[in-house]
Amino acid sequence: MSDGSRRILSALIAGHGRTFAEEAGIRLRNTPQPLYRTLVMSCLLSARIRGSVALATTRALYEAGLRDPRRMARAPWQERVDALGRGGYRRYDERTATQLGEGAELLLDRWGGDPRRMREAADGDLDELRSLLRELPGLGPAGVDIFLREVQQVWPEVAPHLDAKALQGAARLGLPEEPGRLLELAGDTGPAVLAAALVRAALDRSVVDDCLRQAHGTGPGTRHST
Repeated sequence: MSDGSRRILSALIAGHGRTFAEEAGIRLRNTPQPLYRTLVMSCLLSARIRGSVALATTRALYEAGLRDPRRMARAPWQERVDALGRGGYRRYDERTATQLGEGAELLLDRWGGDPRRMREAADGDLDELRSLLRELPGLGPAGVDIFLREVQQVWPEVAPHLDAKALQGAARLGLPEEPGRLLELAGDTGPAVLAAALVRAALDRSVVDDCLRQAHGTGPGTRHST
């Protein structure tokens, strides 16, 4: 079982092992701007909209210059709506434009525009960090989990963060659903990359099918049960 699980996980990581921040064009570092952009991306991804659209919209906001809380807060509401629309985020553009403006103002007023200050205030308490993040408009439990999955790459006290969505992906692949066991099987792969790959398996059945075919060396017409 362990050899088979390693083959499946190896195929998953080889084909889908990159973070959502990386896919959105964010070079995630422990500095204010990339952390803020990851917060925005997490808000966008948490809505009931295609992930590809949310990631394209994250890039569109950056290209429009709305890349930090000060610029986001100062931008006219219509400018935010237009940038969201260019990314394809039209279903929720007006509400999201309002939330992004309010969230940017809260970050500026309470945290000086620096998400790292929330981390410092939480002082290693993950529940407290979740609570502080939830204060941002539009960032509910799903959005907080997305953010934590991504920032565990630069905030090591958050790791390993394999949430329910990541473990759902593991189950669909027939892998163990214990975070410690998954990390062991993943070897040198970091938890942020592992979590992102597993989430893709949870969201897309074709990812599961492709990984199982590769792991078992079967042709594209073979079906597997998970």
